Parts: sequence; structure tokens; C-alpha cells
Amino acid sequence: MTRKKAPIGAVLVMGGGVGGIQSSLELAGLGYKVYLLDSSPSVGGVMGMLDKTFPTNECSMCILSPKMVEIASNENVEVITLADVLSVQGKAGDFKVKVRVRPRFVDAEKCTGCGDCTAKCPAKIPDPYNAGLSMTKSIRVPFPQAVPGAAVIDPDTCRFLTKGKCGNCVKVCQAKAIDFEQKEEERILRVGAVIAAPGYKPFDASRKTEYGYKVNDNVITSLEFERILGANGPTLGHVVRPSDGEEVKKLAFIQCVGSRDTTTGNSYCSSVCCMYATKQALIAKEHLPSIEPTIFFIDMRAYGKDFEKYYKAAETKNGVRYIRGLVSGVRERQRSKDLLLRYLDGAGEMREEEFDLVVLSIGLEAPYGLKEELGIETNEHGFAATDSFMPVISSREGILVCGAAQEPKDIPDTVTQATAAAGLVSQALHDSRGTLLAKFEHPPERDVSGEEPRVGAIICRCGSNIGGFVDVPAVVEYASKLPGVVFAEERIYACSQDAQEWIRQVVEEHKLNRLVVASCTPRTHQPLFRETLQSAGVNKYLFEMANIREHCSWVHMKEPEQATRKAGYLVKMAVEKARRLEPLAEGESAVIPRALVIGGGVAGMNAALNLAGSRFQVYLVEKDGNLGGLARNIRFNAGGDDVQAYLEQLIERVEKEELITVFTSHRVKDVSGFVGQFKTLIEDPEGRETFLEHGAVIVATGGGQYQPAEYLYGLDERVITQWQLEDMLVKMPEPLPKRVVMIQCVGSRDEERPYCSKVCCTEAVKNALALKKLSPESEVFVLYRDIRTYGFREDIYREAREAGVLFVRYEDGRQPRVAATPAGLRVEVEDANLGGETVVLESDLLVLSTGITANPDNSELAPMLKVPRNAEGFFLEAHMKLRPVDFATDGVFVCGLAHAPKSIEESVGQAAAAAARAESVLSKEKIVTEGIVAAIDSEICSGCRLCMALCPFEAISYDEHKNVVEVNSSLCKGCGTCTAVCSAGASRLHGFRADQIFEQIEAAASGWRE
Repeated sequence: MTRKKAPIGAVLVMGGGVGGIQSSLELAGLGYKVYLLDSSPSVGGVMGMLDKTFPTNECSMCILSPKMVEIASNENVEVITLADVLSVQGKAGDFKVKVRVRPRFVDAEKCTGCGDCTAKCPAKIPDPYNAGLSMTKSIRVPFPQAVPGAAVIDPDTCRFLTKGKCGNCVKVCQAKAIDFEQKEEERILRVGAVIAAPGYKPFDASRKTEYGYKVNDNVITSLEFERILGANGPTLGHVVRPSDGEEVKKLAFIQCVGSRDTTTGNSYCSSVCCMYATKQALIAKEHLPSIEPTIFFIDMRAYGKDFEKYYKAAETKNGVRYIRGLVSGVRERQRSKDLLLRYLDGAGEMREEEFDLVVLSIGLEAPYGLKEELGIETNEHGFAATDSFMPVISSREGILVCGAAQEPKDIPDTVTQATAAAGLVSQALHDSRGTLLAKFEHPPERDVSGEEPRVGAIICRCGSNIGGFVDVPAVVEYASKLPGVVFAEERIYACSQDAQEWIRQVVEEHKLNRLVVASCTPRTHQPLFRETLQSAGVNKYLFEMANIREHCSWVHMKEPEQATRKAGYLVKMAVEKARRLEPLAEGESAVIPRALVIGGGVAGMNAALNLAGSRFQVYLVEKDGNLGGLARNIRFNAGGDDVQAYLEQLIERVEKEELITVFTSHRVKDVSGFVGQFKTLIEDPEGRETFLEHGAVIVATGGGQYQPAEYLYGLDERVITQWQLEDMLVKMPEPLPKRVVMIQCVGSRDEERPYCSKVCCTEAVKNALALKKLSPESEVFVLYRDIRTYGFREDIYREAREAGVLFVRYEDGRQPRVAATPAGLRVEVEDANLGGETVVLESDLLVLSTGITANPDNSELAPMLKVPRNAEGFFLEAHMKLRPVDFATDGVFVCGLAHAPKSIEESVGQAAAAAARAESVLSKEKIVTEGIVAAIDSEICSGCRLCMALCPFEAISYDEHKNVVEVNSSLCKGCGTCTAVCSAGASRLHGFRADQIFEQIEAAASGWRE
């Protein structure tokens, strides 16, 4: 018998944006060698160009940069920039990928990123990073946080490469890094799988000639405006016009430029434009409070988690004006360069208004080369054609796709798909896990216990995020005079890759044994700086961070003197604590290689199957007597696929899988333990209990359907929900109703449930179209506030309109009125497109598009798992952008409707992502535990157990023989509750001793002392 050849334990990730970075880090963590290719000189993609991200307004680069540095320092990820895939030959498990690598003309290993070459280069070119709004040089580091952080030469404009003249860069480069002899080369990479994450191509706005892009000086694209808003952008965040540098007074956004537009060939919705325009309007208001932003839109597609709240806050609290209307043209005033917009408003009136600056919200187009280079099928829009229910699986086995290459989407959905793709690859390559890994060990830790504190203070400018409001040189000078500080210096971006190497060298050269970094939030950056300190041979807990951005510069933007003083106080506090820090040790705990999945719907079953596919045992617990969840109510999806057939197949696979143990009619009664070692008690209806031990938990509890109390539902059998209509359409009763009215946003976007349920518009359009196909003579009216058919769902919306489905818009607060009559149902609606004129519709059937609600069981489960929920009852993830399926509680993950309303295919993708994240725990033999944990002095402890009662993580137990309490360091999260309540002072939190805190308070109280 021939033994099956093992797959190659390496993966090619094509594209270095946030999706590619996420896939690469996930795969490396799961035990695979990764080649990360990007066609540009640096990884980072479009996210690296963004100023802020919605709906949290976090600094984009600040959350991305640590990931970029992690990629650069990961021994098992080879970053290959300036590279293009030429062909992919072979089959899943054994691909040969031909790659073309263009020359950088700079030796990346030698280049220090000092910038001397850029200063001396005479050739100026438009800066790609700033979208061409400013000039840079032919040789330059792409942007401060670039990875790799080496310079690159543009061969088309370099005078030496084009004319054989100049060579200034060679003369000034002390590192001898310039290499004009570099040639284009081809490499063959042997990999077991490929993940395509090439991102998207921005729509060329000059194709919409009516808006005058590239003709009118003050008409720019949304990506260009993003760079204007950026603290490190061409105007350092000052909102000014390109034509004259004057501050903008009236700002207009035109939506759907290159989206929802059959004339450009882009009939689909680009999904992100409504929200990024809202974000840009809000950030512009932050930078320039006097600005008057106006967004011209068709439908406001705020469909994601917390998007509706963000949009409504912008409109009602922050002065962003929204005008529903189509802009037909933009005309420039010759002298003033002001712009006259002509538009058709929501009531059908033609209007004109003048603005200083116009931003075109450009759409996302399919990237080049998916079909040609990868050999995968594409859809009619040029995006990757994928499986109906698992949208990361392409037409070619072994090649997966994620992010905007599959369909236009935002960052969280991209990160989710990237994680899912990595998890599916891990399943396929499981037999080769770890075969190609390089082992990395930190240098031996220096014993600093007998040394006097030698503190290094690094003050970050964060572009102008800090440097624009805080006098950073003054803070550096102040820090240099503080007791114990032997080195103080500023950096433009302390989190960049080159800064990490510089910090490591500084620690070694100056024999530092304490490090203080004053920059942004430790929530995202503390792990990065700790790792850098550890790489220099110093215990990583001898690090302290001062947050002089969120806690200082951002809240004192208009008070630079006070901001500078406060920054000094914060640095002084950090230094005083750092001087008293002690090395801490981390612990280890074994991992039980089994998982618990709570919820047997589509998300839960997929999560279980994915984990079983990676050879892990799974306990699947479902409270109902049958598997399937809410999907049992859905007959077909937007693409017409049979959901019930898919569900039956899914249930059959789960029930046949030997590694999955299913517990139906069981509820979770209690959960204890910690990551790697959880203990769960489940109970059946008869009260019989079963005890489960496992290393990870996936929460897939699903959601519910809003049960209407309005519109005569439950009182008149002619009033039904979309799911009931769907069932009716499948069974095809005779005769079908001749006139049907649908009402949107029933149980969504109201005071009690101020969120969009995301799927209702698609459900209504899908069912309306199905009804018209079955009964073309039937009349269908959809009463809506906004139609939110994002992505490719826009195509079925257009198809429904073409089929004769009539859409009637009503305003918020002007809900339709329904009355029963002997002849039928009477529906009155104030048609917003007719100026509020009341339209009366006599209907045979009224269909309510009801929202999705959180599972009420979440309130019981959340405290057991020690995980949070949001105000609406859905579970709250660790980080909205970069950790969309993680909880802050280690080892616990979330997917599907438990997280937020979403479609079946989105739930399936998120389930695969959650399984991949759980696999990152289960695939390890041991888990390293945190060093900052509480400890009990048994000599002082009185055994009162007050700490035990208040510990939110149940990390404290009582030894009745010794009459003292003990802390389980694996469970402890270092919150300090026990230390705060211990009257005897027996509980002490490592890294937060009383003397350390008191010295910080003293430092703050003593003020700025020269």
C-alpha cells in the first residue's frame, strides 16, 4: 500500500494588507512556515494609509503597526515585498508558485532607514503614501512605520538608473546599502496552500467626469482626504483646500462614486463608503470644529455592529448634515475655486449649493490577476467566486481568498475571513504542522537585581497626534533630568519596526535596566515594547508606559502648554514607578486539547466541524432538542441556494463525526477554570449533570427573532413575518396573494433596539423577487427607511426593481399605519419621496421584516465565562477591528448571532475564524501565564475571604487547614480587586506594590519641577 504523501507545511499569503498580515500571523502561530508577498515596498495595505477607523475612531496605524512589527520579527514569516505572483502550478498540498521580485536597489539588511539618502536625492516625485498630495524623493522609506523599514528607489525617476547620473545616495549612505546592481529575479516557492488577500483597486474617480476630478482643484477622493486628515499626512492633519491652503468651511461628500452604478460597470455596493464618509466628517469636525460637513447619499448603509449608533450620533450630536439626493454635477467657480453642486433631493426637487471642498467617496474594485495568476474563477464583477456558504473557499482546491478580493468589506470582516482562511488551511496541512518551523529563543535574561536603576525614557511624537499639541523636546529635556534616567530621546513613531531595533540597541549600549515609553495606549502597544525589551536581554516586566496621547494630547488639543506639563507629569510618574519595578516570572499551565462549543446552530456546528477537521475533540452543547438554530426558518439565501438542504447536510456531518460529542437538550450550568483548563457542568431537562474538561470555549448561542406587538401581528392572520412568507413561497399555495406590502425595520433601529439587524433588507428584497417570479402579476410594495443591500446584494435589489417591486420610503418617526378592513388590510404611509404625501395601500398580505435579537440566555452565560455583553445583549469582542472573534478572557471565543446580527455565510465564516483562534490554544502543549498577578502573604492573611468573594475571575481559593487564601496565577488577571479590599495588606499585586503607586501619586502631586 502506497503511503499518502504529506502536504508541504508552508503557505503563500498573497497581499500584505491587514488581511494578509492576520492570515500570516495566525498560520505562523499554528505551526506553519509563511511567505507573505506584497507588490508594494512595504506591508500595511490601505489600512496603513488610514487616519482613523470607524466606529471607534481609533488611530489606524496605531493598532496596525504592532501587527506589522510582529510580522517583521516573526522567524516563521518571510516578508517578500515588490513581488508579484506569476503562476500557481500543482495541486493542493503541493503547489509551485512562480514569483517575480522587483529590485529595491537598496539592501534591506544593511539599510538603517536614517533618511540621509532622501535628503540628498534631487529627484522629486508625488508621494504614493500621501495619495500624490505631497512630494517625496525617488529614494525614500515609504512611510515611518514601513515593514521592511528600508528605503526603496523608484527606477522610473531615479537619475542614476534613467540617465546614469547623480549617485548622491551612494555617496552619503554610510551603511553602504545602495545597490544599483540588483536585478529582477524569479523565485519558485513550494507551498501546501495559498491564501489570496490582495485587497482591492480604488475606483478611478476621473471616470465620473460630471464631478470634475483632476479638473477642479478642490475635488478630491476619499482616500486623498484620509491622508489630509492623517497626523502624518501632507497637511499634518490640518483640513485645508488643495487649491490655496485655506481652511475648509463647507465640506461635501458625494457617495456611491463608482458603486451602485451600472454606467461604470460597478452595479454592486462597496459596503464601506457610507461609514468612512461619516467617520471622515466626524474627524474633520474634531480637527476643525467650525467646519460644516454634508453627506449626499442614496441609502445610509450603517449595517454593521454599532454602525447605526455611530451614524445617528454624527447626525444628531456632532453636526454632520445628511442629504438624501443624487448629485448630477459639480461646477467650479473660476476665481474662488469654490464648487457648485447641483443635486436632486429626496423629494424630487432640483437644488444647488456651494462648497469649499468636495470629497468623492470612491468604491472598491476587484484587484488584478485573480483569474490569470491564481487560476481561480471570478464572478461577473471580477471578484473571486467563492462557495455560497463558506465565502473563503475559491473554485480551486488549496487556494483560499479573504477580504475585499472576495467582496467589498470592512476591516473586521476582512480580519475574520483572514483568520477563517488560516484555520481552513491548517486543517488541510495538519499532518505537516511544525515541519518547517524555525525555533526562536530570546537571549539569556540579564540579572539586574544588584544594579541601581538605569532608566531609558523614549518620548513618541506619534506624528502630530502627540507632537502637534505637546512640546515633545521639552518633555524629553524634562525627562532627562529625572532621578534614575540615564537616557532620554524622542522618536517620530516609537512603534515602528526600525524604532524597535533602535530601542534594543539603546538598551544594550546604555546598559538600561528599566524602560519607559511615553506614547499611546498600553492596551495595544505594551506587548510590543515588552517584547523589544526582552529581546535586549532584560526582563520584560521592567517596562512602564505613559499614555500621553489618549490621556493628554487628545484631550488637551486646544491647551498645548497644559498638555506639555501634563505629559511631563505622566512621564515623571512612569519613571518613578519604573525605578521601583522588579523582575517578574511567568508561569506555565498544561492545555487540555478539547473544545466546548455552546450552541448548535449553523455557527456552532461549523465551529465544531472545523475543530474536528484539525483533529481536536469537541463537545457541542445545544439547549434545544434539535440542532439547526434559527437557520431552520430560512428556506433559501440571497443567491437562491437551498438553506435547508445545506442544514441537513451539516447536521449529518456533525452527527457522524467521531470527534464531536453532541449534547442536545442540555444547558450550561457552571463554568470554572481558565484558558487551557476549563471545567464545565452541563445539565439535561431531568437534572442529570455531565462534567466536561476542555481547553477552549466557543460561544455560538445564536439569536432570536423579534416578536412584533405592532401592525396587528398576532391579531390578524394576514400579518406575517418574512420567514413565514418564505415558507409560504416554498409551499406555493394557490392562489398567491395579489398585493403584498412589506414593512422594514420592525424591531430594529428604534429606541429599544437602536441597531440595524443587517439581514432584513436582503430578506425582503429576496422574498419580493421570489414572489414576483412565481406570480408576475402580483403587486409588491416595500416600505423602507434605507435599503441596506450591501455588497453584491445590491444586484438583487436592482433585479427586484426591474421586476416591478415598488419601494416606498418613509422617514424615521413616520412609521406606516395599519388597519384591518373586511376587504383586506389598509396600510397608510407618508411617502418621503413625494414630500410626505400619504399613500394608501390596500393589501392582501402584510409582511413584517422583523429584527434579530440577542439570545436571552446570554445574560446567564456571560458571568459564567467572565465575558462582557453590549447594551443590546450581544457579546462584546476584545477589539472591534483586530480581534473580532476573541474575548478579553483568554481561551473564550465568539461567533455568529451571539456576536451580532449577520447572514448565514457570515456566521459560517466567523465560525471558522473562531475555530482557528481556538486551535491556536489547543495546538499548544502549554500556555504561558501572565507575570502581573496577585500573591498572598500567608503570614499576614487572616482568612476573612473578602477577596475571594469579590474576585471577578474566581482565582482565589480558601485553604481551611491553614485558614488562608491562595491565588491561582493561571486564573488571575491582575485586576487588583483583592489587593484593594485586603485590610490586612496580605494581598499584593506584582507590578503594583503600594510603594510604587504612592511614588507615582507623589510625582503627580509635586508638579513640573525644573
